[in-house]
Amino acid sequence: MRAARLLQILLLLQNRGRLTAPALAVELEVTPRTILRDVDSMTEAGLPIITHRGPQGGIELGFNYRTRLTGLAADEAEALAVWLAAPPADIAALGLTEPAARAKAKLVESFPDRSRAIMAEAFTRFPRALPPPLEDPRIAAIAQAIRKGLTLRCQTLSPTPIVLRPTILSHDATGWAVFGPPLNKPLAQANWGDINLSRTPLP
Repeated sequence: MRAARLLQILLLLQNRGRLTAPALAVELEVTPRTILRDVDSMTEAGLPIITHRGPQGGIELGFNYRTRLTGLAADEAEALAVWLAAPPADIAALGLTEPAARAKAKLVESFPDRSRAIMAEAFTRFPRALPPPLEDPRIAAIAQAIRKGLTLRCQTLSPTPIVLRPTILSHDATGWAVFGPPLNKPLAQANWGDINLSRTPLP
């Protein structure tokens, strides 16, 4: 357990930069005193750990130190592979199928040989079919509007359409919902109606 914690400290400092002992303690669910003992052990092992005192102090890695260690145990690598094998249907609904595939390939390739081998075996042993995409083209259109800062007009056939600048497209057990100014609460998918996207400023 301690070895895994030391590795996690290393990865947190590498990815997030300077962190305080209390912040690391919260992440790892230990006491700040334990973090300080771990840092001492890492320094004794030759890792370039720098500790800064004072109000702006903290712990960081020195000399631009980087490691390719992932911290993945064998069962973690297997679980990640099963997870990556079939992304949720939301990925396709949001128009992100191809970017997700590219990200998956890059992520797998970034791991050391041992982890990649475990993941490749998991892909073979536990094949999963991709879920069918959600059949509502409005979802991908609204996602694109959020990315490009477009104005969304819902219920366009209504005498009083709803006009907003979408900023959040959420999904939970009740379905999809879009939110953005000037709304004060999310607009459920059942109330979208026909939609139109444009660069027209909000009225």
